[in-house]
Amino acid sequence: MTGVRFVDELGVGFGWIESEKLRRTSHALAVDGRVWLTDPIDGDGVEERVRALGEPAGVIQLIDRHNRDSAALAARLGVALHLVPLSLPETPFRFLPVLRGRWWKEVALWWPERRILVCGDALGTLPFFRAGAEPVGLHPFLRLRPPRALRGLGVEHLLVGHGEGIHGDAAGRAVDEALRTGRRRFARWLAGIPRIVRRGY
Repeated sequence: MTGVRFVDELGVGFGWIESEKLRRTSHALAVDGRVWLTDPIDGDGVEERVRALGEPAGVIQLIDRHNRDSAALAARLGVALHLVPLSLPETPFRFLPVLRGRWWKEVALWWPERRILVCGDALGTLPFFRAGAEPVGLHPFLRLRPPRALRGLGVEHLLVGHGEGIHGDAAGRAVDEALRTGRRRFARWLAGIPRIVRRGY
């Protein structure tokens, strides 16, 4: 089983990030005692923490290619797997379109009451995503056409699929800046590729 470190500790959930190079990150969010997992990887202590948070309710896969351990965990927890959903009426979540292409389908989870935004690949905090000193960056393939649906949300908790999240006022500023400057900072991102290769993902 994968070694993980728990991150993004919130009153309504938590995240966990794998110890390996890719540092894939997953999250669990509790709504009225029911727990929803996003793009989960399995790992030491994950199931125990999920069950301690509440009753498992479902697994949400935000990206069609982010299979990870979604199906296996859904089966083990006895819940449904929701693949790139457009809505889940039994939840307070909204699903914002990121990309609906032939090879890439992605949505972001937005919980308006909690100001929580969960992104799979659209935004990330690892060096691979960031240009220069950016705290968060767009996926390189999205820099030329940033997803409009993520703008102006007033995010207070940004949870990402690669890296640790950003919390507080800094989260909203970081998201808006990444979307506003993604295109013009593309050249800076390209210039940083040697550093990314040297230091790893």
